[in-house]
Amino acid sequence: MEKAAGSPSAGGSYPQKNAEILSSQYGINLFLAGLLLTFAWAVHAVGISKSHLLSYLITLMLIQLLWMLWYLGRSCTQRRLIRDKDTHAGARWLKCGITLFAVITLILDSFKIGYYIDFSNCLSPTEGIFPVTHAVHTILQVYFLWCHAKDIIQSFKTLERFGVIHSVFTNLLLWTNGVLTESKHQLNEHKERLITLGFGNITIVLDDHAPQCNCTTTTLCSIFSQGIYYLYPFNIEYHILASTMLYVLWKNIGRKVEHHQQHKTPFKFHGITVGMIFGLVVLTSTIAIVVVYLIQIGRSKIKSELALTMFYLHAIFVLALMCTAGIVALLIYRLEDRSLDNSKNPARKLDAELLVGTAAGSWLLSWGSILAIICAQAHPKYTWYNLPYSVLVIIEKYIQNLFIIESIHREQEKVNDDIKTLRIVTISRGSTLSLTPSYKEIYNGRAAPESREVPCLLKGSICGRENDRGAKEETIQDKSSVMHSASDISFYSRNSVTNNKRRILKNIAAFLFLCNLSLWIPPAFGCRPEYDNGLEEIVFGFEPWIIVVNLAMPFSIFYRMHSAASLFEVNCKT
Repeated sequence: MEKAAGSPSAGGSYPQKNAEILSSQYGINLFLAGLLLTFAWAVHAVGISKSHLLSYLITLMLIQLLWMLWYLGRSCTQRRLIRDKDTHAGARWLKCGITLFAVITLILDSFKIGYYIDFSNCLSPTEGIFPVTHAVHTILQVYFLWCHAKDIIQSFKTLERFGVIHSVFTNLLLWTNGVLTESKHQLNEHKERLITLGFGNITIVLDDHAPQCNCTTTTLCSIFSQGIYYLYPFNIEYHILASTMLYVLWKNIGRKVEHHQQHKTPFKFHGITVGMIFGLVVLTSTIAIVVVYLIQIGRSKIKSELALTMFYLHAIFVLALMCTAGIVALLIYRLEDRSLDNSKNPARKLDAELLVGTAAGSWLLSWGSILAIICAQAHPKYTWYNLPYSVLVIIEKYIQNLFIIESIHREQEKVNDDIKTLRIVTISRGSTLSLTPSYKEIYNGRAAPESREVPCLLKGSICGRENDRGAKEETIQDKSSVMHSASDISFYSRNSVTNNKRRILKNIAAFLFLCNLSLWIPPAFGCRPEYDNGLEEIVFGFEPWIIVVNLAMPFSIFYRMHSAASLFEVNCKT
């Protein structure tokens, strides 16, 4: 029997801990089975076809659809109940991002359906069923995440753990399938381009999974087949974002939260003009570089070398700017004295772990390039630009991770009591509000309407003493106002410095946000010098290096998108 949600040990009880361990092991085995099936299809294992892999994925998606429908139905029947929510999970900007990627994923599914219709004579029925099932799965999952990403489940906890972890690893397998399909396409294009760089000693064998029949409509088939591979990067990001949001939901099952007011942090363009301008310049130039790179690479040896040189020089400049911005932000943090929020937060912990974990993909590629440059016997001119580029990739991620992790752990500034006092004092000194009439106003007959005029009955010494007392009060008030003015000026100067620091940090976060989006574009859309410069393939061998790149590149791509999302949150929070 499960303990009640209100018991002190709920979430940490022995049965619930067992349920967490059992569900995680179920998910891992589910993932490993699918991963092995994917690998068997990729290497053309005997008896394993693409239909087997797609059948497995369709089954997993159908099971998740049934669980989500059950959860949504149960939630509708209990909608009057007050439920705990994790205010840090499922931010609105994150939901908007996953919705955008989901819409593009639906376009990808429609292209796959069209591709199946054109090649229906020689394709397995599972290749037509898969995109339809995936489209339904995508629509329902996005709706589910919009409505329930913040939930802290306190009932049916054991069953819900298995349902959520099944959803997590289903999305991870769909992500793996997308990564593999996109990587095979990139690898085929890379093999065709290698000969133009003079690496004729590498055996080129295309890994072709194209259907063995003619297309019914040649033009449409070409549009569908080419468009599919340009939409895969968005599909990949959609599934990895969905899996992370579901993982946070799984970690929150049975969790006890402290009820406190959560400050909303809306995104504002005010005050980040400089960062946005520089970031947009980097974004525009990166898109131009990618277009030129994809046009020039593989045309001839000279054009390919020029394209690589252009890419490296642009990346070196951008990475140097990002390192400088990150260092400035960290120096500002060292000058501030603000405590860190160390409260338990699964979403924040996952963000930090993903930043460091996925950065390892880029670090692996960078160290491989550095080692290849050191060990290679011949060094074409363009390969020397690879050395500072690889070093800066390592340093930039190191600095950026430190900045982001410290930013998401810093407590938000609260309104200081001095600010409240200052506002009261400022209002009370204004001409529109006077809490009590001064002695001067009373004796001069300018009191408030509710106070009557008080005449001086005795014109002798009594009135003289009262006038002297009024003069003294006026002098004391004048001195007090001077002292308050000095303290106000000091407070305003301190507040101005704080605002300037905050403005600089917001501009840095905005600039790094756009830079990370810019650096996500090249590898996501086929601009990968790790494939094209050829030096690493000579040192490590073609197959070993390609395996390293195919394993590390998806993490490198995800790192940039995850960093951009984290920096967006930093900008809202600062």
